[in-house]
Amino acid sequence: MKADRPLIWSVISQTLLLLVAQWELGCYGMTLNSVLLPRAPRQSRRPGAGALAHRQKRSWVWNQFFVLEEFTGDEPLYVGKLHSDVDKGEGKVKYVLSGEGASSIFTIDENTGDIHAIKRLDREEQAYYTLRAQALDYDTSRPVEPESEFVIKVQDINDNEPKFPNGPYNARVPEMSPVGTSVVQVVATDADDPTYGNSARVVYSILEGQPYFSVDPKTGVIRTALPSMDREARDQYLLVIQAKDMVGQMGGLSGTTSVTVTLSDVNDNPPRFSPKSYQFSVPESLPVASVVAKIKALDSDVGPNAEMEYRIIDGDGLGMFKVSTDKDTQEGVISLLKNLDFETKSTYTLRIEASNRHPDTRFLSQGMFSDTATVKLTVENVDEPPLFSSPLSKMVVSEAAKVGTIIGTVSANDPDATNSPIRYSIDRNTDLERFFNIEATTGVISTAKPLDREVNAVHNITILAIETFDPAQVGRGVALITVMDINDNAPVFAIEYETFLCESSSPGQVIETISAVDRDEPPSGHRFFFSLAPEAAGNLNFTLRDNKDNTASILTKRAGFQRRQQSLYRLPVLIVDSGTPALSSTNTLSIRVCECDGDGTPQSCGAEAFMLSAGLSTGALIAILACILTLLVLVLLIVMMRRRKKEPLILDEDRDVRENIVRYDDEGGGEEDTEAFDMVALRNLNVVRDSKVRRDVTPEVTTLYTPRPPPYKAAPADNNGIFREFIWDRLKEADVDPTAPPYDSLQTYAFEGSGSVAESLSSLDSLSTDSDQNYDYLSDWGPRFRKLADLYGHADASNIFS
Repeated sequence: MKADRPLIWSVISQTLLLLVAQWELGCYGMTLNSVLLPRAPRQSRRPGAGALAHRQKRSWVWNQFFVLEEFTGDEPLYVGKLHSDVDKGEGKVKYVLSGEGASSIFTIDENTGDIHAIKRLDREEQAYYTLRAQALDYDTSRPVEPESEFVIKVQDINDNEPKFPNGPYNARVPEMSPVGTSVVQVVATDADDPTYGNSARVVYSILEGQPYFSVDPKTGVIRTALPSMDREARDQYLLVIQAKDMVGQMGGLSGTTSVTVTLSDVNDNPPRFSPKSYQFSVPESLPVASVVAKIKALDSDVGPNAEMEYRIIDGDGLGMFKVSTDKDTQEGVISLLKNLDFETKSTYTLRIEASNRHPDTRFLSQGMFSDTATVKLTVENVDEPPLFSSPLSKMVVSEAAKVGTIIGTVSANDPDATNSPIRYSIDRNTDLERFFNIEATTGVISTAKPLDREVNAVHNITILAIETFDPAQVGRGVALITVMDINDNAPVFAIEYETFLCESSSPGQVIETISAVDRDEPPSGHRFFFSLAPEAAGNLNFTLRDNKDNTASILTKRAGFQRRQQSLYRLPVLIVDSGTPALSSTNTLSIRVCECDGDGTPQSCGAEAFMLSAGLSTGALIAILACILTLLVLVLLIVMMRRRKKEPLILDEDRDVRENIVRYDDEGGGEEDTEAFDMVALRNLNVVRDSKVRRDVTPEVTTLYTPRPPPYKAAPADNNGIFREFIWDRLKEADVDPTAPPYDSLQTYAFEGSGSVAESLSSLDSLSTDSDQNYDYLSDWGPRFRKLADLYGHADASNIFS
């Protein structure tokens, strides 16, 4: 600035500085839309003044503008004005704007410094813009003032309605909740500026859902408004909640959301029987643990609140029946504990109580959460099978019992009032060997065969009791027959001993310890006595010592055993048991003389060792025998395959009629027709009558019979005899043919007679004068055969074709 500027400008400047100070102190209601750019420092023009002699006057900067959002006018919106004290209005200064939105949103008149907004602004997208302004020399474009930064704030208007970001809502509240129980809190947000006016101040109200629920206007907490809301009457409510800005005043914007409130169940309903009494029929044959009946108490609650327990609290069937709860259906299941008997008791009465498993103490004041019902059970009479007095009868019999020995008696009776007589029998599936018999009327069981305890010690047989009046009623009992032991088995060696004796053995050396077994089982246990058989008592080679513990030791009497002299000794041993009567057996112990090593281990035994040492080893001999056996098998296979290559009985595949039915509807062309039929099959029996064998193979089995020559000219009395004879001969021939196929086959034989090579089947010759065929029977066949009867019955055959 110049030093001689008017005083009034200085006063105005000072006044503006005071206003700026007041703004910075918080006077937000003031709006000032002009900015003075700071001026350039003025150099001192006094002569002799130094660099520190100049004075810089402080310039004020108004660095904030306001502009309303959502302006919809046709003209650009005026924002404010920039002015520098350097600008004297002579057009020598131009203003330049840069920063956020410069030129695209905000423009400046470079001559006047007026700032305009050329686009609609939205505070919710951007709340303020930071720009920089500079005054330049119009001609040189050099700055005449330092660059200054300022802010344009977008001033909010109420252009956004409240929204519920988490809506719609779902909530649950227990039924029967007291008034004021909190259900859920809804929250609405408003995008407007919460620091400016009431555009973002929201209040809540309920549009739908009254009078059941209420909402707090400030917090949005929804609460119950009525007591005793019953889920069984209505279990769901739909609420509409409104949020309105401008503190709910007129002109404010609003938004809504829905809240679905579901009443959860509480145990506020006791179980109830409907009806109060039940009647069921039960057959007396029902097995134990079977379900007799099902009852159910109704409960309006759901889930765990509807779970029930049933129990029998009174009645005459406490020991006969029990009741349990079906966890899936919540039914009371009555089941049978004992067998029913119509003849003993025909009706039962039960009093059953149903109660909630999880009662709610808050509602116990309404009464007991249980109910009772009466159940009457009627036993139905059933024709029952006979019952044995004892289902399991244990009997004992000696294995020495003779056939017909009585073992015991079983007894059964008809439990019905008819008291039908009983007949007894044995289920032979349990007595396959038929060891026992039973008397049909008395139930006496006796032996039918000799018994052997060592084969079968216990017999478990099933006895059938059958009603005489109704054989379909069959009762079953079990007879357990134990066979008692007698001493009927002699002791024998426990194992098959193989004893080796070293050539270097000394006298008195133990070469084997033997023991015995007995199939009998005496009550006091086995006791065996060992000795040499009488025929071996005086031998000079071995002796026996009874060890008194059911074992015996075999000892040598001498030394100098030589396998070259004798390689095998057989020692008879007598074993006697302690039974009554005592039984004994003689068992032979084989002792081989062997060459042993220093430790007494046998190396080679018997005379064959010498033969093997002079010839081949055992392995080589086995290999040779295996090769010979293989060659024999190969030769046998070749012979069998050659025999199987013989031609089968059927000459041609086309003539295989096992699975074919060939039908011929024509008589063929006679003898000259050699294509339709195989003349071999129609050969003259006068020429070929003897048994033919296969010409392509050598017969291996001679014919087992000699076919007798039949009369080829059939007698008039038997027109079919020649054919029977022909087929019979062919059948015999096929039976003895070794090359015939092993399967069943069908062979056809066609024989036409003796008139030609194939002996024609034509009936023309039957009209000859010497024909003895009688056709008089055609007259008896009715009108349809009258023409044939006229032709053949009485007319002269010689004049038919004249």
